[in-house]
Amino acid sequence: MEDRSQDIGFTRGNQWFRYRAAGIIIKDGAVLMVGNDHNDYYYSVGGAVQLGETAEEACLREIREETGLNLEIERLAFIHENFFVGHENDFLNDVTCHELSFYFLMKPLTENPSVNSKSLGTDGSKEFLKWIPIADYRNYKAFPSFFADELANLSVNSQVKRIVTNE
Repeated sequence: MEDRSQDIGFTRGNQWFRYRAAGIIIKDGAVLMVGNDHNDYYYSVGGAVQLGETAEEACLREIREETGLNLEIERLAFIHENFFVGHENDFLNDVTCHELSFYFLMKPLTENPSVNSKSLGTDGSKEFLKWIPIADYRNYKAFPSFFADELANLSVNSQVKRIVTNE
């Protein structure tokens, strides 16, 4: 039996890589994001893909773990190669990072669920959920930053878009 509990990621010296899957959950013109009590920014619902797991399976597992919701995937929306240096006061402080993420658009919510995060961030901090209005996304310190431009066009463009960010 395969070990499905090991995240696909590694560190080499001062460099870090992670393979990540995330869900785009939209309701009433807002996208569901995650924050935590340790950092001053928001990030997408999702996390590391584990060994023996597909990106789709990881997306659904992470959404369930972080929100308590059992959702379905509508389609793959973005493949994101993200190059950045870890934030100050973050567990990746001054580490050169390379993250490969698959962002899946989730099927619309059919009810008005209460979503409460009971999960912990990678650094052990308590996470919480926040609906961020897509029209105001650029006014928040939120990642990925390309959501500010791309989420408004999701219904128009049904093709998978590859995005490279080098911060």
